[in-house]
Amino acid sequence: MSEQINNREYRKEAITKILTELHDGKSVEEVKKIFATAFQGVSAMEISEAEGALIAEGLPVEEVQKLCDVHAAVFKGSIEEIHQPAELSEIPGHPANVLKLENLFIKDLLDTKVKPYISALPEAKVVEALKESLSDLATIDLHYLRKENLFFPYLEKYGITAPPKVMWGVDDEIRQELKEIRGLILADPSASKLKDSLNSLVAKITEMIYKEENILLPMLVESLSEDEWKQVALESRELGFMIDKVPMWNPVYSLTDANIEEGAGGISLPSGMLDKEELISLLNTLPFDITFVDKNDEVKYFSEGPERIFPRTRAIIGRKVSNCHPPASASLVEKIVQDLKDGKKDHEDFWINKGSSFILIRYYAIRNESGEYLGVLEVTQDIKPLKELSGEKRLMS
Repeated sequence: MSEQINNREYRKEAITKILTELHDGKSVEEVKKIFATAFQGVSAMEISEAEGALIAEGLPVEEVQKLCDVHAAVFKGSIEEIHQPAELSEIPGHPANVLKLENLFIKDLLDTKVKPYISALPEAKVVEALKESLSDLATIDLHYLRKENLFFPYLEKYGITAPPKVMWGVDDEIRQELKEIRGLILADPSASKLKDSLNSLVAKITEMIYKEENILLPMLVESLSEDEWKQVALESRELGFMIDKVPMWNPVYSLTDANIEEGAGGISLPSGMLDKEELISLLNTLPFDITFVDKNDEVKYFSEGPERIFPRTRAIIGRKVSNCHPPASASLVEKIVQDLKDGKKDHEDFWINKGSSFILIRYYAIRNESGEYLGVLEVTQDIKPLKELSGEKRLMS
């Protein structure tokens, strides 16, 4: 056993050394030589440990993110040899199966409706075809949302934090590049940088497909229980899919699964009493979304109204609030929470345009009667209909 532990530590140190040397300017070829002499194979879990070790030693997530494409290329052969296609990915409707089917859809879209047109720009017919293709490609946001809101929280529960942060950062880069390209092709399809931007986007998405199937998926298969996979499958339907007609996989589910302790007459509160069904329905009928983060900075509850402004899945329960946001904004969220916790502020407000909606986001410090900090309440509401009100509408009218 001690030999196995020592070997694991040795290999972890070897991977960390490789990533560090890449960061220090060594070429990919030089690193490959070190890799070949250090060990014969490596698992996705050990890559996760290595990335986590670098971050723990102070290397910013953004730096690891820059290395992501490089070290994926370095480790490629070994990962593919060790991680053959998982049986779960062959089960119709299983989240692992859906992930691979959507990646096939994305790859086909790139190969048949994006790449063939790039060299022919700015021909009018090609421009119109690309506009339609990029519109279809924009649904990749659904693919990434499920990954970030369902897969990542479960990995974090098992202590796997670095790969989710790195992948989320790259997802956001892809989203931003796609948005900029769609804007550019509308404004100036003859722009000289359009072809380079499209080629860069195709390469980045293609590399992400590889990482999902050969790094992310093996980690998920190794970590998640069947019950957790079921929860991912059920909540995936709420977030949506890129592809049509995804079959159901074990769809047993009940809203009353919520874990609430009740007394003989219901849930006793200072100003009344509610049974569990009443409380769940009441909170889900509020004309805004609420999310409660406890004093340990972990998500403890969120409402599940019919019209959600931002995606929430039950997988985030117990997740650190900073991990629920893209890496680029995580430090800002931590600062807001810390100011509320320290008593520097009692609330903080933000407002943004989101499509046709005008969203007000409010953070409140929750304290008990003694002033002790209990957590943060996030309240999110589309206030555009409220801004458009005028005059009066009285009850008698």
